[in-house]
Amino acid sequence: MPETNIGFPASVMAPTITRQQKAAIIVQLLKTEGGELSLTDMTEEMQQALTLQMGAMRSVTRETVAAVVDEFIAELDGIGLSFIGGLEGALNTLDGSIDPQMAERLRREGGVKRGGDPWERVMGLEAERLLPVLEQESVEVAAVMLSKLSVSKAAELLGLLPGERARRITYAVSQTSGVTPDAVQRIGQSLATQLDSVPLLAFTDGPIERVGAILNFSPAKTRDDVLAGLDEEDETFANLVRKAIFTFANIPARIDPRDVPKITRGVDQAVLVTALAAASAVGFEESTEFILGNISKRMAEGMRDEIKELGKVKEADGEDAMSAVVAEIRELEASGEVFFVAAEEDE
Repeated sequence: MPETNIGFPASVMAPTITRQQKAAIIVQLLKTEGGELSLTDMTEEMQQALTLQMGAMRSVTRETVAAVVDEFIAELDGIGLSFIGGLEGALNTLDGSIDPQMAERLRREGGVKRGGDPWERVMGLEAERLLPVLEQESVEVAAVMLSKLSVSKAAELLGLLPGERARRITYAVSQTSGVTPDAVQRIGQSLATQLDSVPLLAFTDGPIERVGAILNFSPAKTRDDVLAGLDEEDETFANLVRKAIFTFANIPARIDPRDVPKITRGVDQAVLVTALAAASAVGFEESTEFILGNISKRMAEGMRDEIKELGKVKEADGEDAMSAVVAEIRELEASGEVFFVAAEEDE
C-alpha cells in the first residue's frame, strides 16, 4: 500500500501543494539537517504565516520532499542576480554609497521604514539625540528605553536630566518587569521612527560654534569689530559666541596648568617665543606668565632671555605665532589629550 501524506489529502503531490507549504518543507528540511537559517529579515506577517503553516503540517512523503527540493534548486539555478526588498532593499544596499540626505528624502517620500531591530538603531545613537525622548515622552516609555540602553549610556542620560525627572524615570524602571516583549518592540519601532524623522542638518555644528571657530583664527582687530557689530544686532548671540571663542588670552582661564608642557612640546620653540613676546606687547601678559610658570624653570629662563633678545615683534608675525599656539591647543583638545576647563558663567 503506498505511503500517504499525513496532513495533506492523499492525492496532493509536490506540483499541486501551495508555495507556503513548499516553503515550510524547505525550512523544516534545512533545520533537520542542521543548516544555519535566519528568517528575521522576513516581515512579521510572513514569519507568522510560516510558523502557522509548519504547525499545521504533520508528515510528507519522500517523493513530495524530493519534488519540492528539485523545484527549489531549479529556481535557484535560474536566478542570475537578485534585487531584494524594493525601495527599502535598494536604500539598504546603497547605504554609505549615496548622499545620505537624498536617501533620507527618498525614504520619507516612499514611506519606507528602516528594517531590522529598531532598538539597535536607538541604542546606537549618541546621548544628545536620545535626551529629548527622555524629556518629552511619558515616564513609562522613558523607563523602557533606559532599560534597553547600555548601563554607561543610561547613566550618562540620567546625569543630563533634572533631578525630579530622573527620579521619576528611575522609579518607573522598577515597574517594567511586566512589560511584554511585543510592547517593548512596538515602543522601539515608534521611537526609531520618531528619531528617523528628524531632518538631516547641513552643518554638524551650531551657528555659535561655527562663528566662534572662525573668529578663533581671525586677527584680533577683525574679531573685536565683528563682536562689536554682533552686540548691536543680537547681544545674546554675541555673548554666546564670546564663550565659544578660545584665543591666546583665554589660556590661563581654560587650560589646566598640568597640560602646558604637552602644549609647548607641540609648538616650534621659535614660534612659541614669538607668540609669548607678542602676547606681552598686546596686553596678554597673564597668558605669557601662565605658560612660563608651568614649564620647567630652566626652559622658562631660557625663553625669557630669547624674548628679550627678540625685541619688538611685528603685529602680523605675532598674530600668526599666537594662532599657531591656539591651533595646537585646539588639535590636542579635539583628540582628547587636553580638556578645557569649564568657562565661568557671567555674574
